[in-house]
Amino acid sequence: MEVILVAVLVLLFFGLGVLLYFLPAFVAFRREHHNRMAILILNIFLGWTFLGWVAALIWSFTAVRFAAH
Repeated sequence: MEVILVAVLVLLFFGLGVLLYFLPAFVAFRREHHNRMAILILNIFLGWTFLGWVAALIWSFTAVRFAAH
């Protein structure tokens, strides 16, 4: 029983860590940011550095430009 509990907790913390790590990309895709792919790439390659993660997060909250149809 204790092994199962530990495994569930490890998976829970791992999942929360992945969600937190990719938070800037999730925000950008949810807001349909015009630079969402660039934000995702920045998040993947520099998100492990605190400054890269913060830069991606701030960028994901910048104004969204909509294309004129």
